[in-house]
Amino acid sequence: MMQLILWLMLAAIHAMPALALFRPATLTSLYRLQPDNPLFLLMQHRAGLFFAVFVACIFAAFVPEGRRLAVLVVGIRMVSFLILYWQAGSPAPLRKIAQVDLAGLPVLAGVAWLAFRQ
Repeated sequence: MMQLILWLMLAAIHAMPALALFRPATLTSLYRLQPDNPLFLLMQHRAGLFFAVFVACIFAAFVPEGRRLAVLVVGIRMVSFLILYWQAGSPAPLRKIAQVDLAGLPVLAGVAWLAFRQ
């Protein structure tokens, strides 16, 4: 039951950015991007990748055999953003995203330990 809760927490972290794949107006509200901006398409594609991470979390919540791969996928996504964020000087507009990812790292560590402990 604990693993289910932890995986659903990780899925929740990725749900809002994934929503932009299906509701592009989310990009304007989250990132202040207008549809005529060339980055809008790139960010919508990014939302597709977030949706893939979201699906991996949901899959891992219910299919134990998928947990190790899901740990790697989610870990790469979260840690790479945090590293890039800090290398860029911790830009203020991205602080909330970094804080959510940082808060999710203990959850990720928990599912990683449970997935790889055998």
